[in-house]
Amino acid sequence: MGFYTLITVKFILGMACLILQINILGKGNLAPKSAIDQVQNYVLGGIIGGIIYNSDISVLEFMMVLLIWTLIVFVLKFAKDNNRWIRQVIDGQPRLLIQNGHLLVSNCMRAGITANELMFRLRSHGIYEVRQVKSGILEQNGQLVVIENDEDNVRFPLINDGQLNTDVLDLIHHDKNWVLEQIHQAGYQDITDIYLGEYVQGRLRLTPYPQI
Repeated sequence: MGFYTLITVKFILGMACLILQINILGKGNLAPKSAIDQVQNYVLGGIIGGIIYNSDISVLEFMMVLLIWTLIVFVLKFAKDNNRWIRQVIDGQPRLLIQNGHLLVSNCMRAGITANELMFRLRSHGIYEVRQVKSGILEQNGQLVVIENDEDNVRFPLINDGQLNTDVLDLIHHDKNWVLEQIHQAGYQDITDIYLGEYVQGRLRLTPYPQI
């Protein structure tokens, strides 16, 4: 097999692997929402870019490497989707950094956010004082979501993927029993039945998982 023919075949296989991962894992890899999604893209790019021009690696060996990596990614996603503890370990969860104009220094330090970095991010939102912020939440992808004190119609993602966000729960001055009561009144059994729960104008809007 000629050199350019070998590269072409490997290119096609690499693209097929990428399409397969997108179809299996969803289109989240195209816009990574967590650090592990970004790492998966880097590793796949490194595999394709590092092997594709190496003529000493056969097409069969290249296919095996792609299949092994796809299997690892699939198992990782399955584990995250079906085990809350594994999901928290891998992706983490949103962390409350600012609450009602008060800076939660311990949370900032756990998240590895320095005061200089935090103020830079606030300035990028047009905010120059911490007391202007009603809540500042660091998302899993590293983005800082800022809600100002004078913002109307504030919405809080209280439940994500069957997981209760305790930081947001503290922010709205409710407890887990209140959340469970709202879920039961809506006809659901537990928090794990809820795909998304939004706190909107004092009410909890629930979107459940589909019934199997």
